[in-house]
Order: sequence, then C-alpha cells, then structure tokens
Amino acid sequence: MEESANNKPQFLDLEAKIIDTLRTVYDPEIPVNVYDLGLIYKIDVDDDNNVAIDMTLTAPNCPIADDIFLDIKTKIEGIKEIKSANINLVFEPAWSTDMMSEEARSILDMD
Repeated sequence: MEESANNKPQFLDLEAKIIDTLRTVYDPEIPVNVYDLGLIYKIDVDDDNNVAIDMTLTAPNCPIADDIFLDIKTKIEGIKEIKSANINLVFEPAWSTDMMSEEARSILDMD
C-alpha cells in the first residue's frame, strides 16, 4: 500500500490494530498467536481499507486451517475501519521456527 506523508500515521494506526487483532488468533494446539508464530507473511491495506493477508501454516495439512482463516477474517473485518479481509494461503517461503518472535520462543521454551 502506497501512502502519502499525510495519511501515513492513519495507516500505521490501522496496521497496529490489525496486528493486535492477529495476536488474538491461536492455533488451538499451540499456545502462541499466529502473528508471533511467524505465520503472517504480508499485510496489505488498499486505499479503500480492504485488507489482504498472506499467511502460511506450521504444517501444510493442518486440519483446522479453515477455522483459523475464518477466525482471522471475522476478527479483521470486525475492525471498524476495515471494509473487507482476504486471507491468502502461501507456502513460500516454508515456515520454520526461526520465524517466531522472541516472545513465542520463550512461551514454547525454545530459548
């Protein structure tokens, strides 16, 4: 999303809201949210506040993938400023534990 200097602060506020919201979505088998797990690869917001998120899974055959996608879509579209959300599943690059935040690594005792 290209932003002019005038609306950059609004975009940053919206991006922070999106990230905060993503931090409320968990894989039920892992006690860490999808954002800190490193599953979110890209967040794009267009000029009409439509959100496109590229994300991956810890395993390609995740049996609850649809539930996670629906949870993300519902919660992102629940942000007042957001018009719509589209979740794109990608597998490149392949996810690894190196993509996890320090907080996630600590929670999972991987330090």
